[in-house]
Amino acid sequence: MQKKYDVVIMGGGLAALTLSIQLKRKKPEISILILEKRETAAATAAHKVGESTVELGSHYLREVLDLKGYLEEHELPKHGLRFFFKNNTKENIASRVELGPRERLPVPSHQLDRGTLENELIRRTREMGTVVELGCRVKDVVFSPEGNEVTYIQNKQELKATGKWSVDASGRGNVLKHKLGFKKDWDHDVNAVWWRVKGVVDIDDWTEDKTWKNKLKPGLRYLSTVHFLDEGYWFWVIPLGSKNTSLGIVADQKLHPFDTINQYTKAMEWLKKHEPLCYEKVKPYGEDEGLLDFLILKHFGHNTQRVYDATERWATTGEAGPFLDPFYSPGTDFISMNNTWLSDLILRDMAGEDIALRTLIYEQTHLSLFESWTCIYQNKYQLMGSTQIMVVKIFWDWAVYWSVLALLFTNNAFTDLKLLKELFASSNGLGRKFTALHKQMQDFFIQWKPYDTEIFSDRYIDPFDLEFLRKFQQGIDEQHGSPEKLVERVSQNLEVLEKVASEIFRHVSKHVKGTSSTMKVNPYTITLNDDSTDTQSTDALAFDEAIAKDVSIMWFYKKEQLA
Repeated sequence: MQKKYDVVIMGGGLAALTLSIQLKRKKPEISILILEKRETAAATAAHKVGESTVELGSHYLREVLDLKGYLEEHELPKHGLRFFFKNNTKENIASRVELGPRERLPVPSHQLDRGTLENELIRRTREMGTVVELGCRVKDVVFSPEGNEVTYIQNKQELKATGKWSVDASGRGNVLKHKLGFKKDWDHDVNAVWWRVKGVVDIDDWTEDKTWKNKLKPGLRYLSTVHFLDEGYWFWVIPLGSKNTSLGIVADQKLHPFDTINQYTKAMEWLKKHEPLCYEKVKPYGEDEGLLDFLILKHFGHNTQRVYDATERWATTGEAGPFLDPFYSPGTDFISMNNTWLSDLILRDMAGEDIALRTLIYEQTHLSLFESWTCIYQNKYQLMGSTQIMVVKIFWDWAVYWSVLALLFTNNAFTDLKLLKELFASSNGLGRKFTALHKQMQDFFIQWKPYDTEIFSDRYIDPFDLEFLRKFQQGIDEQHGSPEKLVERVSQNLEVLEKVASEIFRHVSKHVKGTSSTMKVNPYTITLNDDSTDTQSTDALAFDEAIAKDVSIMWFYKKEQLA
């Protein structure tokens, strides 16, 4: 007899399991079937994308799914994102410009061993009553008002299950994208290869320089998600709670062709050429039986035309929807937002509510947020060898993430239709102004590149030395009580971002064109390509001494050049 469920989820990875737990926590009696192609429990240090979480995704796991206790006991705490930039002595890690926090962060995040975590999530969701079937390959989905029929193969038998809702969490299997044809290309030709090795790779052991070691308390560098950058690429080192280590190369196809890294031996030769110290230190871990796995993803970024459908009651989540770039570890963030919208739609539909308009708004918000975030990465790998630009860009990108996106999520704004309309639908809404400002800055970083030619060494910069960044990060978990107060805070944060953008432009324009370091600037028109930047209208902002002090901290060129 064919079984019927409220929700059938195709795929059993992080996106599927967190969605099932989120639904069960809100409505314990909801019936859910998860169809996972893996035939056994996930291996420790499972070979999956998404080991590093940042603030939004961590809030979702810790607070929304109530995994705080588990994460603190079984997964590693994360000491932020850490970056080492290009210099002329890559053999000496202590000589490279280092960006990252010195002290423990007020808002927590985690390094995830995906295999361990997903096995725990399966245990928990089964305990809550979800049916999880392993060894299942989804063959087809047929949509019907009476329930969507999912056909799958298990133990060489063809089986069927019916769900009022069918959710594609199949990752790059893309069951619904293939069936319904809503794939959308994204012009971001960047590839990734990564591998896990047995043992702890701790970059603190890569030098005997005590001054460098003592810049942080013992163990904090090890707990960071570490990036080594140069033009067209970055190399990661991520610790795992299983005492293994994740290593990976992400590279622009135009500058570092895929066929130079797409096998383990090639990847190591590439590493030897571009990051010789990394090669020397990680090579022994991959010898004998130390190499646990090796995976490749060519042109990994992708977009989508659809996410949810209220009429046929289907949806996507995780990598079956859009997928960004891993540079800032946004994967769990988009799972968190997607599952929050999707679980809200499913539960409202089950309660008899007409969700047609809400579905449309959630989908448009989701896709527009993804589009606004693509400019962070698209054509930006060419900047990774430009230290001054990348320091400013990373701080800018964190500022907009902490001050708007993470803040809205922790304050439950994404399921408030009135608030979404006020922020994103209005032509003068704060969300649209934020998007326009953010895009202007990303274009500006590209314009700056020809003028940033200096190579720096022996510097350490902490984002929390900047007052505005410190306040933005500390404010992520602050609850504002009402939509009106939240909008007020977003407005205040946007004003700070406008001042920061203006001051960054003053610094760069002074360096490039010799313009005044105190001139008025309209942050929405900044450009180095001509003299069209607005310095005269009422929209042009006056010099702000406090913001100038913060921007000066991240400015590496000689200060007298700004006089």
